[in-house]
Amino acid sequence: MEYKDYYKILGVEKSATQDAIKKAFRKLAVKYHPDKNPGDKKAEDKFKEINEANEVLSDVEKRRKYDELGANWNAYQQQGREGNFEWEKWANRGRQRETHFRPGGQFGREEHFSDFFESIFGGGFEEMGGGRQRTTRQRRGGDLQAEMEITLEDAFHGATRQISIDGQKINMKLQPGLTERQTLRMKGKGSAGMGGSESGDLLITVHIPRHPRYEVKGNDLYFENDLSLYAAVLGGMMEVEVFDKTVRVPIPAGTDSGKVFRLKGMGMPVYGKPDVRGDAYVKTKVLVPKNLTAEEKELFVRLANKKSNSKQK
Repeated sequence: MEYKDYYKILGVEKSATQDAIKKAFRKLAVKYHPDKNPGDKKAEDKFKEINEANEVLSDVEKRRKYDELGANWNAYQQQGREGNFEWEKWANRGRQRETHFRPGGQFGREEHFSDFFESIFGGGFEEMGGGRQRTTRQRRGGDLQAEMEITLEDAFHGATRQISIDGQKINMKLQPGLTERQTLRMKGKGSAGMGGSESGDLLITVHIPRHPRYEVKGNDLYFENDLSLYAAVLGGMMEVEVFDKTVRVPIPAGTDSGKVFRLKGMGMPVYGKPDVRGDAYVKTKVLVPKNLTAEEKELFVRLANKKSNSKQK
């Protein structure tokens, strides 16, 4: 029986982390998936081989047992399995009756594992009416994880995005009010279950890059807005734009730069409650006029002199 080097099959080192194994498996699974290689027997065999390698190396207990086997394989080959009582005790320790035939395994196809695999982890046979029949264990499919980057505008308005997981394209409708590192769950979009059991879920972590204008705190928005010097001194109206609309905010005379105004209900939507919104906090940034005409400069000088004279009296 040929020894199978599962690490070599996945193209990873023996010291590879579980995350590295997962990434290597996904990359190869997409490359050799039968749907992408119709009629290619070599690709189909390779696909089965990498599934078998992943079945062992992605499971901590199976991987430990497989690593222990490596040091004992030569002895096993020399002595032969038949009648090797010590090998039987080692290979079967802690084993529970189970199968390794998956009707519609992780990628929706039957998975038959090799004799090498079965010799270590069991063949999953049960006595049925004097004969043996392969049985199928049931196990819920594993959850898959992914990340998605969206803009703050998408988080405000909602959006539709398409993601690709293991070659499968999935359309997602994003509700308004998403927040940084929020996790979305798509039920049944994870790995297929075994033995007719339900599939796992797809968990997507949302990332929202820093916006050049708005800072988000909870469901509230914080930002600066330009205010003319004349409106700051004399009072007036300041136009403020927040994503979906523009409002005019009354400014009292003598408003300092840095003054904060609260705009109730003009912040981010609350997730799951699009009609409920946080507040917006706008800080004034008084603009000093540039490129004054001679007449304008004269007016400022006269005003400055008048203020100076009034202080001396």
